[in-house]
Amino acid sequence: MLNIALNTFREITRNKFLYLIVFFAFVFILFSISLGKLTIWDDSKIIVDFWLAMIEMFWFLSVLFVWSQLLFKEIEWKTIFLILSKPIKRYEFILWKLLWFSLCILLIIALQSLLFLIVLFIKDIEITKLILFSLFFTFLKLEILLSFVFFFSTFMSNILTILVSVMIYFISHSFSLLLDLVWTTKNILAINATKILQLIFPPLEALNIKDVIWSFTDFKPFYFLFNTFYSFAYLFLIILFTIFIFNKKKFEN
Repeated sequence: MLNIALNTFREITRNKFLYLIVFFAFVFILFSISLGKLTIWDDSKIIVDFWLAMIEMFWFLSVLFVWSQLLFKEIEWKTIFLILSKPIKRYEFILWKLLWFSLCILLIIALQSLLFLIVLFIKDIEITKLILFSLFFTFLKLEILLSFVFFFSTFMSNILTILVSVMIYFISHSFSLLLDLVWTTKNILAINATKILQLIFPPLEALNIKDVIWSFTDFKPFYFLFNTFYSFAYLFLIILFTIFIFNKKKFEN
C-alpha cells in the first residue's frame, strides 16, 4: 500500500501542468484581494463568486488534465504489471489510488478555502453557512468527476476520457434548462425521458449552490443532508463499476 501511495505522490509532483495551474491559481488569489476596488458593483458578491468559481475551475482542470493521465499512464507505460505482480488485489489498487488522489484534492481545497475565508475576514464579508456548504459541495462535485475519470480510464483513451467527462459535467449542470425546454413541447414521453436521464446523471446541479447564494437562501437542512448522502451513494456505485471493469480487464505485455 505504501508503494502505491509513494508512486502516486511522485506522479503528481512530476506533472508540470499541475504547477502551471497552481501558479495561475495564486495569481488569481492576489488579484481577488483588490478585485472589489476595480468594480462598481457589490464587492462582497464579486469576491465570493470569483473565489468559489476559481476553486472549482482550478480543480476541474486539474482532474481532467492531470489526474486523468495518471491511471492511463500506469496502463500505457506497463508499470501496472510491476504493481499488480506484488501481493495486492486489483480492487485495492483502485481504492488506494482514488483515496490518495482524493486526499490531495481535499488538502489543497482546504488550503484554498482557508485563504478564501481569510480574505473574507479581511474584507469584512460575512461567512455564511451557504458559503461553507458551497465549498463542501464543490469537493463532492470534484470527487464525482474524479470517479468518472477513473471509470472511463479503465476502458477508454485519455482524450476520450476527458471529452466524455466534460460532457457529463456540463450536462449534469443543465437539467433545469433542459426540463424547461422539454416542458414547452408538452411531450409527456420527452419529459419523462429527461427526468430519467436526470436520475442517471450525477447530481451536480443540486450541488451547485454557489450560483444562488445571493438570490436564494431558504435552504432546508434536509436539502444538504439528502444531496450529501445522494452524492456519496453515487460515488459508491461508480467506484463499484470501476472495480468491476478493472478486475475484468486484460493487460497485454
